[in-house]
Amino acid sequence: MIRPRPVLEPAAPAGVTLILTSPRVAPGLLTRDAWHVLDAAAQVLVGDLAEPLAEAVIASGVPVEAAPEDRAGLARRLISAGATASVVWLVGSDGDPGLTDALAAEVSRLEDPPTVEILAGSWDVPGSRLLDVIAVMDRLRSPGGCPWDAEQTHESLTPYLLEETQETVEAIASGDREHLREELGDVLLQVAFHARIAAEDPAAPFDIDDIAETLVAKLVRRHPHVFADATAATPAEVEEQWARIKAQERAEKAQRGAE
Repeated sequence: MIRPRPVLEPAAPAGVTLILTSPRVAPGLLTRDAWHVLDAAAQVLVGDLAEPLAEAVIASGVPVEAAPEDRAGLARRLISAGATASVVWLVGSDGDPGLTDALAAEVSRLEDPPTVEILAGSWDVPGSRLLDVIAVMDRLRSPGGCPWDAEQTHESLTPYLLEETQETVEAIASGDREHLREELGDVLLQVAFHARIAAEDPAAPFDIDDIAETLVAKLVRRHPHVFADATAATPAEVEEQWARIKAQERAEKAQRGAE
């Protein structure tokens, strides 16, 4: 959606603002403060105009200029421009490593440097790191990725799923929290791996979102005491209700299969 640029913006104080955003959040979903700074800036710069954040800002009507200089040169440019005007730097998806150090070095050599601040334009939401898991799995399975990962099937991964599950059980028994964290990650890898393979099936594909949708529907359906008007005040009553709903689901599934 195009966000109209305000006709008149108040003058912004001179200085350099680095807008840092989460690569796991849609690039146009910025905070009100971030949009205010962008609207009022005299100049908005980015390392690559193809960055998703830059594209979103440009689409909103805010001009953005590419600044592909090396870190030292870029730091000098930002500090020089920020001495007399408000300058915004859109931090790239890789975090622009080395830029803050270069800015610090440039500021430290000046007697009266402009202000430099980092503004969080968006934050990760709970569970956002799961997007990284899916992205890495996609890279491993895609052309140019890992040849071993590319040739795996549901069947070939079955021993690993059993092995990782057993190792997770052992980690729980050991009481080692770090070990448990690692083993749960290995189980999560198996889920992501199988989901990626399933998405490639030519006859009956499904992906990680389909899996999550099915799980959410099941959890809601089997917890009517939370999501509906049923009553289950004790763990025993919850278990009894769960078993009853599960049995009903099986009967309905068998009935559909017989039709």
